[in-house]
Amino acid sequence: MRKAFIFVVCITDLLLLSSCSPRDFLTRRLAADLIAGSATFSAPQQFQLRTGVISNRDRSSPEYIELQHRGWISAASAPCPAALAPPPCWEITLTPYGVDTFQGLIAPSDAEKPFFNIPAARRELVAITGIAKQGNVADVEFTWRWAPMNEVGAVIYPGDIRYRSTGSFRCYDDGWRLVERTPHSAESLEESLRNAEPAR
Repeated sequence: MRKAFIFVVCITDLLLLSSCSPRDFLTRRLAADLIAGSATFSAPQQFQLRTGVISNRDRSSPEYIELQHRGWISAASAPCPAALAPPPCWEITLTPYGVDTFQGLIAPSDAEKPFFNIPAARRELVAITGIAKQGNVADVEFTWRWAPMNEVGAVIYPGDIRYRSTGSFRCYDDGWRLVERTPHSAESLEESLRNAEPAR
């Protein structure tokens, strides 16, 4: 009789365990897979380069200073259009070296435009640093870095800085899911990535 009871208990446990999906338990590995596979996290970061007349504020940005330092663009003083006042303003042009660097990165449809977008970097998940669960919701803290896609991306988005962000998760009937857009006041994954600060 006792053997029969143990057998029934074992069979019941096996059936219960087999009905569980890997997504039923929010582990660090599952959280990492869901974050890294999300459209928001994996979307390539675009860098917009504007040529022609730009404001002094834009020309003084770290990106433009670095591009000029590399010899890819040149800046000459130019009269300010009304939309860009107050002076000074700058005429930005690609140098021959800059043309060589950017030529293969610009979409043919953007070649004649005064500005163009360049796919520069992708996010790379470094580690899940903590999971705080409360019922069927959880906050997952993680660190990430930029993985440059080309020479321009390596200058604009260096990969040696790590950032800290938090993703919101919710448990549904089919398991845990990453909440990419939040309907309430909580911060979405996109906002968390945009507001990320370097991890110390």
